[in-house]
Amino acid sequence: MTQTKLGESRLAAQGVSVGYGDAVIIEDLSMEIRDQGFTALVGPNGSGKSTLLKAFARILKPKTGAILIDGESINRQASKEVAKRLAFLPQGPVVPEGITVEQLVSYGRSPYKSGFGTTTAEDRRITDRALAITSLNDMRERQVTALSGGQRQRAWVAMTLAQDTGILLLDEPTTFLDIAHQFDLMDLLAELHENGRTIVIVLHDINQACRYANNVVVLRDGQIYEKGDPATVVTVEMLNDVFEIECRVLPDPETGTPMCVPLGNRRQLK
Repeated sequence: MTQTKLGESRLAAQGVSVGYGDAVIIEDLSMEIRDQGFTALVGPNGSGKSTLLKAFARILKPKTGAILIDGESINRQASKEVAKRLAFLPQGPVVPEGITVEQLVSYGRSPYKSGFGTTTAEDRRITDRALAITSLNDMRERQVTALSGGQRQRAWVAMTLAQDTGILLLDEPTTFLDIAHQFDLMDLLAELHENGRTIVIVLHDINQACRYANNVVVLRDGQIYEKGDPATVVTVEMLNDVFEIECRVLPDPETGTPMCVPLGNRRQLK
């Protein structure tokens, strides 16, 4: 089991306990998010991945402890100021009726607008850049509801890019996407990371986490079981202990990163 030691980082948890109502999901957890790193939170259902991410995003307030951004408690800062430093994409966001891709992406500029909501030349420039980065320029006038699942998810990512933050938090963004669109989205996030953004993502796919992240955090029962480089963290022992699967861990033939190959447990039907 890894002992977490806090150091220099833009985003950190210090002794946080988080949950819903009286239920505590995460208890006394401390960790830091590497600045300009690509961190994947993995673990079985109910392990606390999404709960922890929501605490980092200030959606859930810790019952005890603190989430720090740039060394200050995130819950003591104004919402607009936090939104200028980190962007959060939840699971299955609801699309407002009747809006275009460009309108959705422009919502990302909300933290920078005054009470009158005036759109500036800078807002338009950053919105245009977000559309270009996500290859949505040709779709800017289309209704969001008319897009495919992969296109719609790119539109949401574009909205977070329009927030112009250094930190992106994404909760299972590949869910419900076919495999081609999953890799398309993950490649986009990898490119954003290479250009200096800090990425924190909840994933169910261990192999995707190993391929794209440089820091894997394994959660079990609301605690950090292990964290670090994928090659160190993703082992047969960990997968058996945390996910209760028999498997082999082989090098990915394309990237050399760890690849989990389940051995399976075939049942004979009678």
